[in-house]
Amino acid sequence: MKRKIIPYNPKLKELARKLRNDSTLGEVLLWKELNNKKMYGYDFHRQKPLLNYIVDLYCYELNLVIEIDGQYHTHEETYKLDLLREQELEKYNLTIMRFTEQEVRKDMVNVLRTIETYILKQEASQE
Repeated sequence: MKRKIIPYNPKLKELARKLRNDSTLGEVLLWKELNNKKMYGYDFHRQKPLLNYIVDLYCYELNLVIEIDGQYHTHEETYKLDLLREQELEKYNLTIMRFTEQEVRKDMVNVLRTIETYILKQEASQE
C-alpha cells in the first residue's frame, strides 16, 4: 500500500517527542495494546504531527486517528477547537475515534472492541 503523505508543521516534531515522554496513563495503556502491530498487524504511531496538530495515535494504513480526551476536553472552548481540528483532518479522509481517559482506563475491552470493529469493517470494504 502506498503511503499517503499528510503534511505537518515540522515545528511540532519536538513537542510531539515531549508529549510521548509525558503521556497520560490512558495513552500509555492504549499504546501498550496497539504498539508493535499487535492489532491485526497495523502500525500505529504515538503523538504524530498531522497538519498543525499532534494526534494521540495514528495509523496511516487505516486512515485512523485515535484521540484520548482528558478532563479539559469538556470545556466549551476546547470542544470547539476539537471540532475544528476534526473537520480539518477529515478533509484528508481520516476517521477520528475519540475515547475518554476514563474509558481507556476502566473499559479497555470495549475500547479495543470498537477499534477492532472499525478495522474489520475497513478490511471487509477492501475485499
